[in-house]
Amino acid sequence: MSVDRTQLAARLKQLAAHGVFLGTSSWKYPGWFDSIYERDRYVWRGRFSNARFERDCLSEYAQVFPTVSVDATYYTFPTREILEGLAAQVPEGFQFGFKVTDEVTIKRFPALPRFGRRAGLANPNFLSASLFADAFLERCESIRPKVGLIMLEFSRFSAGDFARGAEFATALDDFLGRLPAGWPLGVELRNREWLQPEYFAMLARRGVTHIFNAWSDMPPLETQVALPGSATNPALLAARLLLREGRTYESAVKQFSPYSQIQDPNLSSRAAAAALIRRGLQTGGKTKVVTFVNNRFEGHSPGTIQAIIDQIDLPD
Repeated sequence: MSVDRTQLAARLKQLAAHGVFLGTSSWKYPGWFDSIYERDRYVWRGRFSNARFERDCLSEYAQVFPTVSVDATYYTFPTREILEGLAAQVPEGFQFGFKVTDEVTIKRFPALPRFGRRAGLANPNFLSASLFADAFLERCESIRPKVGLIMLEFSRFSAGDFARGAEFATALDDFLGRLPAGWPLGVELRNREWLQPEYFAMLARRGVTHIFNAWSDMPPLETQVALPGSATNPALLAARLLLREGRTYESAVKQFSPYSQIQDPNLSSRAAAAALIRRGLQTGGKTKVVTFVNNRFEGHSPGTIQAIIDQIDLPD
């Protein structure tokens, strides 16, 4: 599927005017040249400059999309300077989605090189409301009008972390209750068996959005959306299309790089995402819908987004 950049930008702008924001997970992909990006913009002294591209391409991205997921904040707490620098590159009305730094969301550090001596150890900052408020939320304050969604992504927990989903829901409830009010928070789980009524009810009491997510170990998006009570916040619906069920992240990278075209259409999840958007539109603007699509989902997230909105009758 080829992407008409001008047409896509116009349709996304129209949807954003009605509270529907579709964007991608990160944005620095050379595979999007000729569909989203123009290579000539990043030529310096007769040669393409990758440094210039990575520094400046957000501005060009924002000419097409009204939102983006900033995945880099998962790995380190953002500084005010970085956040304000991002905000300066996008127009008014643009909405950022920020992944919460894993220092807050990991219960035990995985055996990965980046954790060094902490690998395998319990994380003393897991669900630290004070750390999250001071090192994340407070730093977002200066760009608050452009913060559309703050995503608490929890990797799959083992039985040694929590014996039951109800225990996690209790711990999360306590954490959410100690946070400053008014931020657009969403929670994303990777334990499929924890998508239970008590979890959804707790988020609903806190006014926090459950993020529907397509992921290797999660039920298909359409199954999650159909779960009773899963739309926990009447003001905000959110979804992330990340991986097809059963596919690992590593295999998706190997199969889909450099992310220049759709290679494995997932029609059922596209339809579920479109249905979620229509649900938001039917509220007449009372419910905002935020949807992020990853290149690892089908191979080319701009093409996936175009395929989703092609299923939607746009409002006048």
